[in-house]
Amino acid sequence: MVEIAYLLYLTITLAITIWVARTLSRNGEVFLIQCFGQNETLARSTNHLLVVGFYLVNIGFITLTLSLGNEPTTLTGAMRFLSSKVGLAVLVLGAMHFFNMGAIARFGRKVSGWIEARPFAAHSTRTDGSITR
Repeated sequence: MVEIAYLLYLTITLAITIWVARTLSRNGEVFLIQCFGQNETLARSTNHLLVVGFYLVNIGFITLTLSLGNEPTTLTGAMRFLSSKVGLAVLVLGAMHFFNMGAIARFGRKVSGWIEARPFAAHSTRTDGSITR
């Protein structure tokens, strides 16, 4: 019973994490492009970094919570175990999403201002590593 409950917990929460990360990445790219002054390269790079960070934090949280709480010994206990652990993981996923959106909205405007003030396209790198304007 205990092993099945743990396997179900890992399967459900990892599947939800992957689905949420892919959904946010795919649908958030348009938002990032707008935040970063239409710079698609910067937006895609930031999007990828956010996905990696999202996976690291959430998978770390999911695996850490394996050891929390009482182990289920009955079917009812297993259902309570799964609902509380999956529910907590989903709440953390939602909190991560809102944290990321707030950070992107705040820092995206700064980055957009930097890009407008000093566009990357106006610079080129010489073979010796120095930058020309």
